[in-house]
Amino acid sequence: MAVKLRLRRMGAKKRPFYRIVAADTRSPRDGRFIEEIGYYNPIETPAVVKIDEERALTWLQNGAIPTDTVRDLFSKEGIMKKFHESKMSKKEDK
Repeated sequence: MAVKLRLRRMGAKKRPFYRIVAADTRSPRDGRFIEEIGYYNPIETPAVVKIDEERALTWLQNGAIPTDTVRDLFSKEGIMKKFHESKMSKKEDK
């Protein structure tokens, strides 16, 4: 089962609110998901992003692939940097 970290659209028409979820690649955008790991609210100024860093890193280490937008959000929060550092430290240990 291939897992992606992606946005799930919530909210009203013209007022988007997104949840960041881990979902099977075959399930629809707003359909079934495995776990919710955060949210993103682009309407507020500045945009509000709340991510459970520990769960996000766990999913990344287990092979989940983030979508482009989620990857950008993770980069802004510093999660991708921590993921790459942990990946590099494991290679150095070998």
